[in-house]
Amino acid sequence: MVSSSAWHRLWRNLVAERGLARRAFDETALRRIEDAVRQAESGHGAEIVVAYETRLPVVEVLRGVTPRDRAMAAFAELGVWDTARNTGVLIYLLLAEHAIEIVADRGIAERVSDSDWAEAIDRVREGFAGGDPADGLVAAISAIAMLLEQRLPALESNTNERGDRPVRLR
Repeated sequence: MVSSSAWHRLWRNLVAERGLARRAFDETALRRIEDAVRQAESGHGAEIVVAYETRLPVVEVLRGVTPRDRAMAAFAELGVWDTARNTGVLIYLLLAEHAIEIVADRGIAERVSDSDWAEAIDRVREGFAGGDPADGLVAAISAIAMLLEQRLPALESNTNERGDRPVRLR
């Protein structure tokens, strides 16, 4: 028997419009997010990657793939783990489900607990609730920057190992 939450997930992913991502993240929003990532990375030694997608394929929802599972797969697919100091951070959004996941490489996970990411996740949720996920994402990046500045200060040679532009998946 399929639970009501599974039906809800399936329905949200089925009816999510293809244009949802374009409306949520138009060119102006993408530039704002890119600028926020660039500015944030100047103050700490981590690499932030933002990735988003409109929906999951129905077959994945039926197989029980969760937004966390998808975020972990995107972390690997995008090579966020492949930084000199193992300090990649992925902010993943699944627009159909208003799901936000943060995945951190081991160089950060040993300094920042899952509960420490809660403020950033709340900022994105507030953006979704207010109808502007990009605004929430920019606020989340700022919260992550403050956290990482405390736990992982910038080095003199703080090179940008990953692009700052948000990545649209599928």
